[in-house]
Amino acid sequence: EETSASQDESDNSVSESLDDCDYSVAEISRSFRSQQELCEQLNINHMIQRIFLITLDNSDPSLKSGNGIPSRCVYLQDMAEDLEDQDWLDMENVEQALFTRLLLPEPGNHLIYMTTPTAQNLSAERDAGEKRILQYLFACFQRAKEEITKVPENLLPFAVRCRNLTVSNTRTVLLTPEIYIGQNIYEQLVDLMLEALRGAHFEEVTEFLEEVIEVITMDEEVRTFGEVMVPVFDILLGRIRELQLCQILLYSYLDMLLYFSRQKDIAKVFVEYIQPKDLTDGQLYQKTLLGTILSISCLLKTPGVVENHSYFLSPSRSSPQEIKVQESNIHQFMSQFHEKIYQMLKNLLQLSPQTKHRILSWLGNCLHANAGRTKIWANQMPEIFLQMYASDAFFLNLGAALLRLCQPFCKPRSPRLLTFDPTYCALKELNEEEQRSKNVHMKGLEKETCLIPAVMDQDPEFAPSYNLVTENLVLTQYTLHLGFHRLHDQLIKVNQSLHRLQVAWREAQQSSSPTADSLREQFERLMTIYLSTKTAMTEPQMLQNCLNLQVSMSVLLVQLAIGNKGTEFADLTFPLPEVKDSALAYVPEFFADNLGDFFIFLRRFADDLLETSGDSLEHVLDFVTVFTGDVGRMKNPHLRAKLAEVLEAVMPHLDPVQNALVSSVFHRKRVFCSYRHAAHLAEALLKVFVDIEFTGDPHQFEQKFNYRRPMYPILRYMWGTDSYRESIKALAGYALENLEAMTPPLFLRFINLLMNDAIFLLDEAIQYLSKIKIQQIEKDRGEWDGLSPEARREKEASLQMFGQLARFHNIMSNETIGTLAFLTSEIKSLFVHPFLAERMISMLNDFLQHLVGPKMGALKVKDFSEFDFKPQQLVSDICTIYLNLGDEENFCATVPKDGWSYSPTLFAQTVRVLKKINKPGDMVVAFSNLAERIKSLADRQQLEEETYSDACDEFLDPIMSTLMTDPVLLPSSRVTVDRSTIARHLLSDQTDPFNRSPLTMDQVRPNTELKERIQRWLAERKSAKEQMEDIL
Repeated sequence: EETSASQDESDNSVSESLDDCDYSVAEISRSFRSQQELCEQLNINHMIQRIFLITLDNSDPSLKSGNGIPSRCVYLQDMAEDLEDQDWLDMENVEQALFTRLLLPEPGNHLIYMTTPTAQNLSAERDAGEKRILQYLFACFQRAKEEITKVPENLLPFAVRCRNLTVSNTRTVLLTPEIYIGQNIYEQLVDLMLEALRGAHFEEVTEFLEEVIEVITMDEEVRTFGEVMVPVFDILLGRIRELQLCQILLYSYLDMLLYFSRQKDIAKVFVEYIQPKDLTDGQLYQKTLLGTILSISCLLKTPGVVENHSYFLSPSRSSPQEIKVQESNIHQFMSQFHEKIYQMLKNLLQLSPQTKHRILSWLGNCLHANAGRTKIWANQMPEIFLQMYASDAFFLNLGAALLRLCQPFCKPRSPRLLTFDPTYCALKELNEEEQRSKNVHMKGLEKETCLIPAVMDQDPEFAPSYNLVTENLVLTQYTLHLGFHRLHDQLIKVNQSLHRLQVAWREAQQSSSPTADSLREQFERLMTIYLSTKTAMTEPQMLQNCLNLQVSMSVLLVQLAIGNKGTEFADLTFPLPEVKDSALAYVPEFFADNLGDFFIFLRRFADDLLETSGDSLEHVLDFVTVFTGDVGRMKNPHLRAKLAEVLEAVMPHLDPVQNALVSSVFHRKRVFCSYRHAAHLAEALLKVFVDIEFTGDPHQFEQKFNYRRPMYPILRYMWGTDSYRESIKALAGYALENLEAMTPPLFLRFINLLMNDAIFLLDEAIQYLSKIKIQQIEKDRGEWDGLSPEARREKEASLQMFGQLARFHNIMSNETIGTLAFLTSEIKSLFVHPFLAERMISMLNDFLQHLVGPKMGALKVKDFSEFDFKPQQLVSDICTIYLNLGDEENFCATVPKDGWSYSPTLFAQTVRVLKKINKPGDMVVAFSNLAERIKSLADRQQLEEETYSDACDEFLDPIMSTLMTDPVLLPSSRVTVDRSTIARHLLSDQTDPFNRSPLTMDQVRPNTELKERIQRWLAERKSAKEQMEDIL
C-alpha cells in the first residue's frame, strides 16, 4: 500500500533506453556534458521522487511519459523558485529538499499529479501527503530499501545515500523535535510501532529504529539518547495506565516494551527510567512504568470499591457456567500477560550486566520498601496502607513473573537447587558497588526471624558472590510473602463474610425484613470481590509454577535440615543426624510459611491441582515429617502447627468425591498410605499436638484449638491405615512401659491433653447452648419486641455470637471424643491404668449427665444442626469408649468410684437413649450388660467403703480425699499423695502442686512406711468385718 500503482509499473524504468528520456532532454541538456550523464541524472531525479514523493517539477503531467515516476508528489514550490532554472532533484539538493518537505505543516496541500490521472489513487495520495514526520520517514526508508534491491549498479550508491538520509533526518527529528511545529514526535514514534505491531511488520520498524538509535548514540551533544526515550516512556505510561487486563491493545504495548527490553540502548534507559525518586517509598514503585503494568489485574483497583469494575458484575444473576466461562477467559489473558512480564524481566537480566544489576536493584528496593505490607496494622488501616504500599495486584503479577523465572531449577532433584546459599539472607545492607559485585540486591533480610536461632559463636560463611538461583529464590519467596500470602488471608475473610451475609440475607427474606434488599446488594458486591480475587489467584499456569517451586523448596529445606552441603542429594533417614551450625539459622521463616500457605490455599480453592500432583507430594510429606515435630529445626510452634494444616491439605479427602477425570490419576491416597516414613510422620503430628499447648503466646489457650482442628481428621485417616495405626500403637506401648519416666512419654501427654480438651470444649459448648436456648425462648415470647432498636440489635448480635462459639466448641468436642473412641478400640491397657482411668471415667459420666441425664433439657435449642450439636453421635462415641474398655475388670471397678456423676440410673437412661436413636441391637445389649456389671461392682464397693469410711486423714490423698493405695513423698514440699494423683497432675504441670517447685515423676519417693500402715489397717478392717459377718 505504501508503493503506488504507477511506481509498481516503473520498477524497471531506471534501465530504459535513452530514447525514452526524450521529453526532458531539451530542458536539462545545457547542464550536462553527455547524454549518458543526462539520463543518469534523470534516473536519480526519478528515484528521489519515488523514495521521498517530492518534486521540483510541476510541469503538465500529460507531457511526461509516466515511466519511473510516482503518480503523486509534494511540490516544493519555494525551493523550486529559489533554484529558478533547475526543476529536478539530485544528490546535492535532496537533503535540502527533504528538510523542506519535513517543515511543511500541511504537505497534503502541496500535492500535484506527476502523471495523467486515470482514476483516483487514494493510496498514492495518502503516502505522498503523510503529515506525521516519523511515519513519512519510515515509509521513505522502506521505499529506499526497495530501490536498493532494484536500481542498476551505477545508481546503488545514490539509493543507499537516500536511505541514510531517512535515518539521519529521523535522528534530527528526535533530537530537535521543537523545530517541527505541530508535530508530536514521540507520540508518532509510539504510534509507528503500534501500527507496525498491528500490521505484522514490526521487524521492519525495528530495523529502521536500530539504525536511528545507532546514529543518535554516536553523537549525543544536543540531547542524550535517554532524553529522547523518556518522553516515549511517559506516553506509554499514560496510555497503559488506562488499559485493562482483557483489552487486546494492552498486549501490543507489552510487545513494544518487550522489544525495548531486548534493545541494549533502550533497555539501559528503561531500567533507569523506572527507578522511583524515593527508593524507600513503596507506593512509588507502582507509579513507575513497570509498576503500572504490574498493577493491571482483574482485582479491584481500589479495595472494596466495586463501581467501575469490569468483572463479575451482578454475579447472582449469572449461572455457574457463565461465571466459569468468564473466569476461563480472564485466565487466558492472565497467562499471556504473565508470560510477557516474565519475558521482559528475563531480557533485562540477560541483556547486559548493567541492566541485570539495575532491574535486580529495582526489585530488591521495591520489596524492601513494601515490607510493611505484612504488618498486622496494614489490614486494620486500609486507607493508610493504599497510600504507603504498592497494590495486591502488583505483587501477585510480580510473583507470577518471578515464579516463571525460577522454573529452570524448580524440579525436585535439580542439581541447581543445591547451589542455593542461605547465607545471602544474613548479609547486612551493602553499598551499590558491593551489591553489584556480590550479586545481592535484597535488603533487610538479616532482620527476619529464621527457622532456628543461630547458636552462640555461629558465624555465617558468606560467599564472595551469589548466583542467580539464590537471588531468584529469595526475591520470589519474598514477593509471594508480600502478595499471594496476604491475598489468601483476604480471600478467606471475604469467604467467611459471604457465608455470614448469605445466612442473614436468607433469614431476612424469610421474615420479610426490609433489610433483605440491602443485604442482597451487600452480598452482590462481596461476591464480585470474592470471584475477582479467587480468579486472580487461580490462574492455572501460575499455580503450577508455584507448586513446582514449593515442592522444590520442600526438598531444599529437608536437605538443609539434614546438613547436606554437597552437590548431590542425600537420602532422608531417621533418626535425623545432629547438625552443627545448621544453615537453617539463615533461612527466613517466610520460606516455610509460604510453602504451607500455598498448599492450604490449594486445598481450599484449587484442590484438583493437588490430586494431579502425583509423587511430588511425597517431598512435601518429607518436609512435614522433618519439621513438624522437631523444635531443633523449626523453633516457631505456630509455624510447626501450621504444617499440620499442610498435611491435611495434601492427604486424601476423608470422603472422596467420585470424579472420572481425577480417578485415573488418583495419587494422593497411594502416596500417603505407602509413605516410607509413616511412623515418624505420626509421631511428628503427636509432638506438635502436645507442643502447641505451651507456645508462650498470651493467646495460646484460644489458639491451640484452632491449631489442633486439622490434626483430628489426619489422626482419623492415619488410624485407618495399617502403617500409621501400628506406629501410634507402638507409641502407646512405649508410654505404658515408661509411665514414671522423668519426661512423661509423648503418647501419655497426648492422651492427657486430648482429655483436657474434650472436657473444656464440651463444657463450653453446653454453656453456650444453654444461653442460646434462654435467648430463643425470650425472643419467641416476644420479650424482645418492646426493646429499643439498639437494644434489640445487641440481643441479636449476642445470639449470633453465642451461636458461632457454640458451633466451634461443638465441632471440636465432636472431634476429640471421636478420636478417643477410635483410639480405645485397640489401645486399652494405657487408658485403664490408674493414671488415666479415673479421669477418663469422670469425664465420660459427666458428659452423659448432660446428654441423657436430668440436665439434657437445658440443651434443647431449636436447630441442632445450626450449631453442629450432635448429641446422638456424642452418646454413641461415649458408649463406644465404654464398650472398648469395658472388658478390663480394673476399668469397670473404677467407674463406680466416680461419686460425682455415676449412678445406675444414668446408665439405664443411656440404654434407653441408645434404643431411641436406633443404635444396633448388639451395641444396646453389650452396653446393658456392661451397666449391670458396673452396678454389681458398685454395690460391692459401697459395702467396702462403709468398712473403710472412718480412715484417718493421714491415709487420705490430700488432693482427692480418697484412700491412698500407693502413697509417695514429694521431695520439696514433703507432702504425701497417692502415686496416681501426682502422676495425673504432672502430665499437665511439672511442678509440685503444694509449692510450685519443679517436679518430675522420677523424683517422687515411695512412702513405704505409710503404705504398710495403710495395708495393715485395711487388713485389720477386713478381718474385723469378716468376724462380724461370722457372728451374724
